Amino acid sequence: MKVVITGASKGIGKAIANGFAAAGHDVWICSRGEYSLYQTLGELQTLFPERNIAAQVADLQKKEAVEAFAQWVLTQGVPDVVVNNAGLFIQGNISDEPADNLQKLMEINLYSAYHLTRALLPSMKAQGRGHIFNMCSIASLRAYPHGGSYGITKYALAGFSANLREELKPFGIKVTGVFLGATMSDSWEGSGVQPERIMQADDVAKMIVAAAQLSPAAVVEDIIMRPQLGDL
Repeated sequence: MKVVITGASKGIGKAIANGFAAAGHDVWICSRGEYSLYQTLGELQTLFPERNIAAQVADLQKKEAVEAFAQWVLTQGVPDVVVNNAGLFIQGNISDEPADNLQKLMEINLYSAYHLTRALLPSMKAQGRGHIFNMCSIASLRAYPHGGSYGITKYALAGFSANLREELKPFGIKVTGVFLGATMSDSWEGSGVQPERIMQADDVAKMIVAAAQLSPAAVVEDIIMRPQLGDL
């Protein structure tokens, strides 16, 4: 399989890239951080020299960058799997957060997935198969204190996933929403939470890789994962 993963220079995205490459698949990744992206690219190419692994710097907060990345992807080939992982977390309250929070978070948490998916879909439809994973959140399922605009965007991404799934059923393209609780990433650094209290990025990667390898007749519509001791 050919797998596209956004926001893949570190954390969950990097773990997913590693998981697919380890399972024998080609991987194309992006992030806006050039240094960390190419560091990750070098690590993956060293670990999996037999795989086709490539990277492109892209700030997916900008529509034109999303579309340019999509065109770069299609020069590599038609993807079988797309993981819309790029995202941004900003804590806040709707009543007093900065006025541009909603726009900023919508651009990366929803619009990047929307525009990238739309750009790749004609080729995926022509191919007659594919699987799109959208990285939602437990915040897509219920509101919590200080969720602010972040929670709004994650509810929106869940709605995008559900509607896209219905639309793409006749084309053999699956859509999976991935609803994650606390998972070790940069956003938890300095929080004081013990690493063993929350999930590891590799836990998420294992579930996504497994879901992508089912027969064409089966789809995991939603993956819901929480720390074993519950949400924080």
